Amino acid sequence: MQAVVSDSGPLIHIAQINRLTILQILFGRVEVTSNVRVEVVDEGSRRKRPDAKDLNEAFKDGWLKTQTLSEQTLREAARLADGEGISPFDAEVILLAEQEKALFLSDDTALARLAEMYGLTTWDTWNLLLEALSRNLITITELEEAVDALGKKKFRLNQKQTLEILQAAKRVQSRKKGT
Repeated sequence: MQAVVSDSGPLIHIAQINRLTILQILFGRVEVTSNVRVEVVDEGSRRKRPDAKDLNEAFKDGWLKTQTLSEQTLREAARLADGEGISPFDAEVILLAEQEKALFLSDDTALARLAEMYGLTTWDTWNLLLEALSRNLITITELEEAVDALGKKKFRLNQKQTLEILQAAKRVQSRKKGT
């Protein structure tokens, strides 16, 4: 299986809709930096977020794994952060994905664009849900519910964005029926 490195956004969003198993089934293992783990588990727990408990369980189960970065990588991340005007934590995640030649999961458009400049393939939460639909891990109704729940809470989707996602889901669904 291809290596996968995730930023905090997709982990939190997929956990908020109780679909973490999608990540485990699709990828087997997902790697994060220690700062991503702190954000999704420690900060989430401090804020009493229910998704933090589920994410902590995924770390305990071992399929969500923290990678320790070398001192050299941390120095490179600091330089990248300074040069690109991003946080050192974001730079660390990009560099980990680059080192692992991994698929990069991020809901941050600017961060995803920068990762693509580093030659990385990026997916966001919507790509994950569409892939889950294509592999029969969720139904189209469950995807629509996820779009509704996340669109209202986190993404503040406008009507056009919602329509685009749902149209993509219908295309996936029709391709499945055609095969």
